[in-house]
Amino acid sequence: MSGVNDIRSTFLDYFRKEGHEVVSSSPLVPRNDPTLMFTNAGMVQFKNVFTGLEKRAYSRATTAQKCVRAGGKHNDLDNVGYTARHLTYFEMLGNFSFGDYFKERAIELAWNLITREFGLAKDKLLVTVYHTDDEAARLWHKIAGFSDDRIIRIPTSDNFWAMGDTGPCGPCSEIFIDRGEHIWGGPPGSPEEDGDRFLEFWNLVFMQYEQVTKEERVDLPRPSIDTGMGLERMASIMQGVDAVFETDLFRHLIDATASALGRGPDKENTASFRVIADHLRSSCFLIADGVLPSNEGRGYVLRRIMRRAMRHGQLLGAGEPLMWKLVPALLREMGQAYPELVRGEALITETLKLEETRFRKTLARGLHLLEEASEGMAAGEMLDGETAFKLYDTYGFPLDLTQDALRQRSISVNLDGFNDAMQRQRAEARANWAGSGEAATETIWFALREKLGATEFLGYDTEKAEGVVLALVGDGKEVDAATAGGTVAVIVNQTPFYGESGGQMGDTGRIAGDGFSIEVTDTQKKADGLFIHFGKVVSGTVKAGAAVELEVDHARRSRLRANHSATHLIHEALREVLGTHVAQKGSLVAPERLRFDISHNKPISAEEMEKVEQTANEIVVQNGPVTTRLMSVDDARAEGAMALFGEKYGDEVRVVSMGTALHGDKANRPYSIELCGGTHVSATGDIGLVRIVSDSPVAAGVRRIEALTGEAARHHLDEQERRLKQTAAVLKISPAEVPARVEALLDERKRLERELADARKKLAMGGGSAEQGGAETEKVGDVGFLGKAVSGVAPKDLKSLADEGKGKLGSGVVVLVGDTEGKASVVVGVTADLTGRFNAVDLVRLASAALGGQGGGGRPDMAQAGGPDASKAQAAIDAVKAALSA
Repeated sequence: MSGVNDIRSTFLDYFRKEGHEVVSSSPLVPRNDPTLMFTNAGMVQFKNVFTGLEKRAYSRATTAQKCVRAGGKHNDLDNVGYTARHLTYFEMLGNFSFGDYFKERAIELAWNLITREFGLAKDKLLVTVYHTDDEAARLWHKIAGFSDDRIIRIPTSDNFWAMGDTGPCGPCSEIFIDRGEHIWGGPPGSPEEDGDRFLEFWNLVFMQYEQVTKEERVDLPRPSIDTGMGLERMASIMQGVDAVFETDLFRHLIDATASALGRGPDKENTASFRVIADHLRSSCFLIADGVLPSNEGRGYVLRRIMRRAMRHGQLLGAGEPLMWKLVPALLREMGQAYPELVRGEALITETLKLEETRFRKTLARGLHLLEEASEGMAAGEMLDGETAFKLYDTYGFPLDLTQDALRQRSISVNLDGFNDAMQRQRAEARANWAGSGEAATETIWFALREKLGATEFLGYDTEKAEGVVLALVGDGKEVDAATAGGTVAVIVNQTPFYGESGGQMGDTGRIAGDGFSIEVTDTQKKADGLFIHFGKVVSGTVKAGAAVELEVDHARRSRLRANHSATHLIHEALREVLGTHVAQKGSLVAPERLRFDISHNKPISAEEMEKVEQTANEIVVQNGPVTTRLMSVDDARAEGAMALFGEKYGDEVRVVSMGTALHGDKANRPYSIELCGGTHVSATGDIGLVRIVSDSPVAAGVRRIEALTGEAARHHLDEQERRLKQTAAVLKISPAEVPARVEALLDERKRLERELADARKKLAMGGGSAEQGGAETEKVGDVGFLGKAVSGVAPKDLKSLADEGKGKLGSGVVVLVGDTEGKASVVVGVTADLTGRFNAVDLVRLASAALGGQGGGGRPDMAQAGGPDASKAQAAIDAVKAALSA
């Protein structure tokens, strides 16, 4: 019973038997808290339940919650691998009471679990309580029989828990275990409390208050319980090991890493193996929950986690991408408990492989940039912190690698300057951080949802319905009536209007009653099932309690349905053509067009996109029925239904199926099967036509597809045909001949451009005849010299002209200054026999300075630079001559 999976199941089964609802882990991206970057505790998904804004069908719950602490306020990233207990990804086992039981029952449940079910020795346990919480201290005396010296009162925030600057909070009681004298450390509150001998593994939070602002704290309507037990810490205790990395789960991941590398951990590299094992879990779970690596927000934190692990892989000698090879090992350990890992395996693997491939290139580039930045520095000098931070922040080059590379030359890094730059960046990031997940729903919608119940949606079967106005909202508060000319939000008991969700825009239309009419401009879904109709009162006065007729804009709804169904078909066609790693990453279903983002790591070729479009249209012309069914999430997935990352599904889901597959393993089976709550066409033929109009990258590993259907697609094709005919008329050929003729014209243009460039170069050098204005050679000291200002020659052609000049000289230096709309480009060539005396790079920089520029580069025998003032061409030539005669 000491294995990680056994401990998890024992915990959940224990609380299930004690009347708790076993609730699935919420995603790592919070959906109800704008202050958090990642879910960092089990109670996050219950925040609105604790504050009284939301009610559930149960008053007791238990969870095994996925958590990440690697960004924002809760950040353990830099400690991972170097301590016995810090992790970026961990599981928080918890039990929760929403006004049901409080301190006494919570302590009793915890004590019975750890001493009876888990069998921990009572004499090894001790607890802390908040220093003013006499009740908790008394209960520990009563239930556990603890003496005063094993109930430690703590006056600091360590024993007053808060999820953030605002939100639920309260005193807490932490449970510790003494792991023995062989480990250094003292009990909590002692000078040696930072040691690892006394390990805290369970925190019982007595949720009594809500922190409204920094200054204001109010009582919660019902005192509640929130506990959090670290699964990995409990596993280390149950398995009798000193570090979480020595537990069964981590041992298996470390063994897989060692197998892939062909070497195991030793005293010097243990931290690297631990970092890889932990960061593998964080990376895979974040990707499975819809986060992809990027340069901002959550994606930036994920990228930092991934690259930290990849860097440690390279330190261990990995000669090729390593992380993606470890995914099967993680799935074996955790895939059963968290099936989202299995469903996302293809995307996880592809993302890890691509990111590590890119990072290896980043390392090579970073070393080159560091060499340039430190050029000319002597031993004992210090690289400025701004440069080190730029390498880290802009190019992803780790600080420790910068230090390692410079240490060989006895050069250090200004860490104060680096840290200052880091603090400025963090301050800017905090200022720009827009919150997490969906914006917290306004309090008024929760209150109305509690009072009115959910809105019954009738729109799958009808676009017209009758209803009763239950509430009106104006200017952010509930009102009794709204009059003509005013804007209002209307809530009815039942509606055919679809509320925006899943990427599909909300419906518009009309609500009318006795003596009034409302133009509905948008419909939103709030607070778990409350449909809000936003609109303008066109005539009369609408009051709460009025009977109304609701009618959806039929034409607009029809276009929305067609575009939504087409999204499903294109999504499946992309998976068929590009591979099953393709997953939808967000969408917009509008009446005019559809747009959605997919996970794919490289451009889509024209041939691939043509195949995608053709495949989707094959299903459209089948004109087969689009069927929807209600079933459990597990049954839906068993039938092959795709669930979109990040979407929240209830116990019962709608499964939308359309088309019959014509190719491959799916032939003669349903083509597209997805979990979806949107509205769809009745038959695929109602889509009319699918036309993909664009494909573009929007982020690392993410591409955006835009398409049209029906009349919009036909108009698009008509416009393309009209333009083709216009082009054919101008060329005086048939439309069928246009591609060949355009290709021929482009070839002819390239030929003429080449001939023109050759003529200009020949003219610039005067065909070798001084009488024709050709360039004349001279001697500068004992050095042959050719200097000339030329016009009409592209900067890229100056080097070939300089080579001609070097050939003409045999031995000497050539300077050519080109004029392009007043700006200068200068090339200096030095024949091979003189490069020991003159360096073309040094000479071209002198010429560039004379032209008002700076810099320049190339090889000792050929270099190029520029300048803003081509009128100073002679001065540039003279500057080189002066250097030769010096």
